[in-house]
Amino acid sequence: MKDQKRAAFKFIILLGVVSLFGDITYEGARSITGPYLAVLGASAGIVGLVSGLGEFIGYGLRLVSGYFTDRTKAYWPLTFIGYGLILSIPFLAFTHYWQTALIFIIMERMGKAIRSPARDAILSHATAQVGRGFGFGIHEAMDQIGAVIGPLIFSLVFILKGGYREGFTILWIPAVLTLGVLLIARLKVSSPVKFEEHGLGQVVKEDIKNNPERTRIFWLYILFIFLSVAGFLNFQLISYHLKVKAIVSDAQIPLFYAIAMAVDAFVAIIIGKTYDRIGLKSLLTIPALTLCIPIFALSSRYSFLVIAVILWGAVMGIHETIMRAAIADITHIEKRGFAYGVFNAAYGFSWFFGSSVMGFLYGISNNLIIIFVIMMEIFSLPVFLLLKKASSRK
Repeated sequence: MKDQKRAAFKFIILLGVVSLFGDITYEGARSITGPYLAVLGASAGIVGLVSGLGEFIGYGLRLVSGYFTDRTKAYWPLTFIGYGLILSIPFLAFTHYWQTALIFIIMERMGKAIRSPARDAILSHATAQVGRGFGFGIHEAMDQIGAVIGPLIFSLVFILKGGYREGFTILWIPAVLTLGVLLIARLKVSSPVKFEEHGLGQVVKEDIKNNPERTRIFWLYILFIFLSVAGFLNFQLISYHLKVKAIVSDAQIPLFYAIAMAVDAFVAIIIGKTYDRIGLKSLLTIPALTLCIPIFALSSRYSFLVIAVILWGAVMGIHETIMRAAIADITHIEKRGFAYGVFNAAYGFSWFFGSSVMGFLYGISNNLIIIFVIMMEIFSLPVFLLLKKASSRK
């Protein structure tokens, strides 16, 4: 048992390194997507639409890839294909129009859609040995180390008087390293399901379709995710606000994103451990923190912006840790790829809906954005109560 636990932990670390290099690549790019699109001539509405569309495609396509993952059990091939598309990010160095940039952004999001259900299913097997929340928390923390380094690369490039194109060109290095480390992980563990077959997370062998209460819990959970995420103000719109209002310099925008990612990594470990102790109750932190973000983010006061960035990073850490951990606990092992696909599709559609609405409202009144966010988070609370009640009867 100890050998299995040690092997699972090492495997989680290795997948964390893969995500670290991957995040250096695409989170570095995401930290300046808003201002880069502005430079290419896009409006606030376009930035909101592009951000939302990219996330919708990136998450919505996971419904198909998750189903395909369960049917084929091709976890590793799908993971490799998905990470391979991360190479589209360095190609942003060659774009001159926002329409072209959109194609590369969507390609990367498609890659994330293809790999995520398969990778999360792989990861969920290993976390059965060390604790769901802790395992996903460790992975997310390492993931966010890369998400800190990526934006810092752009800050350094701007400080050294370089531009967006130079920054994107540097990202070829972590993009290639991502695939190299993934190959090492595949060679070391060809069948990750072995961790759960003998681990702490083994579930009763019932099919989710024949368990109405488990099914109800799952769909209540998905509805809660949709409502709470719809009110999450994305960083692309925040960074657009910082750029067009000239609140901070170009070099500081990716630095703000790096701070958010550092907070994300720190919170991931804490919230992961919290989830392992109190379960679904930890989800209440999402609406509580999310509704505060636009109040601070859409201000022109520097101190308020710092608070917004910290809150934004904390919420992202919660999203990426306990949202994924909960799926593994409320679904059957044989249906997990599809369950992650459904979860991610709902997450992506919610992000698309919320981002599009907030991008449109930005051109009218920031107060309307705040009202929209508060409404979404309030609507999520009764759904959470139903979810908690149903899960206590399971």
